[in-house]
Amino acid sequence: MKVSLKDRLLEDMKNAMKDKDPIKKKTVQMARAAILQFEKDNKTTLDDEGIVEIIAKEVKKRKDVLPEYEKSGRQDLIDELKQEIAILMDYLPEQLSEDELDVMVKETIEEVGASSMKDMGKVMAAIMPKTKGRADGKTINTLVKKYLT
Repeated sequence: MKVSLKDRLLEDMKNAMKDKDPIKKKTVQMARAAILQFEKDNKTTLDDEGIVEIIAKEVKKRKDVLPEYEKSGRQDLIDELKQEIAILMDYLPEQLSEDELDVMVKETIEEVGASSMKDMGKVMAAIMPKTKGRADGKTINTLVKKYLT
């Protein structure tokens, strides 16, 4: 029987406490808090797919602030942030490679019949559900722009 992502997060948090791994403990706690907050706000219970979305957002938040941390020159904070990203990536499905993304973008552009930047929204709306949790929206956006200009 496959363990749910929620159970896996709880188990990993317990193990991080036992192993005295403060970064993993904090990271998993923050992910669980984000999930619980979403469920509370939306009066729902997330399945694994919903949890993957929340974790992907957590990864994105960290990747977005990484350049700021790098400007500060605080290597300790940079290393910790990179560890958090690595920990969270463990919960996401295998990420698509540049080549796989490239093919998907081309196929989606053909599917929706996009020919110019005006069709950007149509392409993004069509491709995002296919790549949920497996690719960064910013990367996809860049690829779509490359083919639509």
